[in-house]
Amino acid sequence: MRALILLLVLALSGCEPPAPAPQGLRVSELLGGASVAGFARATEIRRFRFPADHGPHPAYRNEWWYLTGNLRSAEGTRAFGFQLTLFRIALQPQAPGSDSAWRTNQVWMAHAALSDVASGEHEAYERFARQALGLAGAQRAPLSVWLEDWRLQLDAPGGAWGLQLPTPGFDLTLELTPASPVVLQGNQGLSQKSAAPGNASYYYSIPRLRASGQLQLDGENFVVQGAAWLDREWSTSALGPDQSGWDWFSLQLDDGRNLMYYQLRRTDGSPDPHSSGSLSDSKGLQRRLQPADVKLTPLAHWNAGDRRYPVEWSVQVRGETHPWRVRALLEDQEMRLSVRYWEGAVEVIDAVTGDRLGYGYLEMTGYE
Repeated sequence: MRALILLLVLALSGCEPPAPAPQGLRVSELLGGASVAGFARATEIRRFRFPADHGPHPAYRNEWWYLTGNLRSAEGTRAFGFQLTLFRIALQPQAPGSDSAWRTNQVWMAHAALSDVASGEHEAYERFARQALGLAGAQRAPLSVWLEDWRLQLDAPGGAWGLQLPTPGFDLTLELTPASPVVLQGNQGLSQKSAAPGNASYYYSIPRLRASGQLQLDGENFVVQGAAWLDREWSTSALGPDQSGWDWFSLQLDDGRNLMYYQLRRTDGSPDPHSSGSLSDSKGLQRRLQPADVKLTPLAHWNAGDRRYPVEWSVQVRGETHPWRVRALLEDQEMRLSVRYWEGAVEVIDAVTGDRLGYGYLEMTGYE
């Protein structure tokens, strides 16, 4: 962990122009408990204020804005999944002296991806930048989060969000209108990830946003529409030393309900008791989900060299008549970036009747 942080410091926080970021980073190391002195910690329930809390929280070491969604072309003949994640990472609690315009204590990493179901192609891209010279950053009013020309913004409180995501392989522009209230995850927004005090995050979601816009792909222009999900978290440490990763589900059902559940995994592969989730609808939170409420069983796997990802799951939720099958729309949606993980679009099917119940996204980390 210390070696990785040192590499990040040398690559991104000095006074020279940006250098390539180190390869082979692990989520468990980036979100672990080392090097926390001087940073704020998520230790108690707080009052959330919107739209201010959509903006940055620089006193904490880690923060991200995480947007996923499923889109269809206007004719309904093409289906796409998309992702944009903007990560803010503080390398030290206080900003350094301003003897150089490049010097900063905040660095940014962003991941973007598109899954084209018809072609079976999944494209993933990554960027790193310092929070200097306007290369990357976040501001509260008007809300804007960006890394170069990848940008998520909210021009007016309660209004639509805007996404601009030009990449070498595709260009996506969306308007995102909230169709559900903010849901505070965990205990009123305090999401405890392990037993140690402070190994927690402040976590909320907007589980459903109506998405509409334009997609340019392979020389074609598509008018697209669909549903997106926005997650927000900030923390200083989250995972404990005996935790290796998670399986995270965000499912948007056709009946208007939304399910979020993350199963934390221990280093021996067993589920961690701090796994958690929620079931919500257009009015907001319906109920919190604990490990006793959700049973996850892998049904099929996909091999990616030295890694084996479950790409089809049985999801049994207490109170539901039938279990669900959650199945990847494409098996190969692995993010082969500095942090390697699987992230992709899924469909939800009634395991008994075979009826399609909805769509969503699945993220799996720590499969090494």
